[in-house]
Amino acid sequence: MTEILTLEEVSLSRGGLTILDKISWRVLPGEHWVVMGPNGSGKTTLLNVLTGYLWPSRGRVRVLGETYGQTDVRAVRRRIGRVGSDLVEQIAHYHGEDRALEVVLSGSDASIGLYRRPEPREVETAEELLAELDAQALAERPFAVLSQGERQKVALARAWLADPAILVLDEPTNGLDLATREGLLQGLTRLARRTPGPSIIYVTHQVEEVLPWFTHALVLTAGRVVASGRKREVLADGPLSRAFGIGVEIVWRGERPWLTIA
Repeated sequence: MTEILTLEEVSLSRGGLTILDKISWRVLPGEHWVVMGPNGSGKTTLLNVLTGYLWPSRGRVRVLGETYGQTDVRAVRRRIGRVGSDLVEQIAHYHGEDRALEVVLSGSDASIGLYRRPEPREVETAEELLAELDAQALAERPFAVLSQGERQKVALARAWLADPAILVLDEPTNGLDLATREGLLQGLTRLARRTPGPSIIYVTHQVEEVLPWFTHALVLTAGRVVASGRKREVLADGPLSRAFGIGVEIVWRGERPWLTIA
């Protein structure tokens, strides 16, 4: 079985500090992973290594059948969708006047801004994606006037439109209120049920965001792997207590974990 990604003993140091320490991780087709850990645990750095924006000091990175250092990383990167606050801020700053539908359509070319007339089928797909996210009413509104939660929905539809092999979501609910967060998670669930679809890597430090369709989890602390594997084995009292440095208890309800302080 061809892996989606494999990291072997990956370490990254900067300025004498070890940011990632001997990370080994393998994702197979059909798996959806949560990457979890406290602030400063190395989650975003790990994503930047995965997408080729940071180069490890040691170790081997293989993504979608290509080994970094032996391939054009830019070509691999075009097959990876990513949604995070940095992308949303770029769109708002440089193309805030663009309609939400135009922002979604720009995903076809992985560009910030739409620079050609889209094909009718692309428009139809973009509208379908907005509808899946319960965001069809946003289509004609300028991106700049959207709320934070609405912007995240549009950015998610944009990433999905590009038909990526891997979709990386870097704390997409950060700063959202409870109702808005749940609305975004429900929309993501509807997209995740589409087949075929990308392997999803979802970065968070909120345990309750782990939805039933996630299959695996990777827990980090201080740049090291605390636990990795099937979600119910990893998202448990012991590993999460070690990761967050505080005693916690995990209760599963409706195939979704909930955390309380022990």
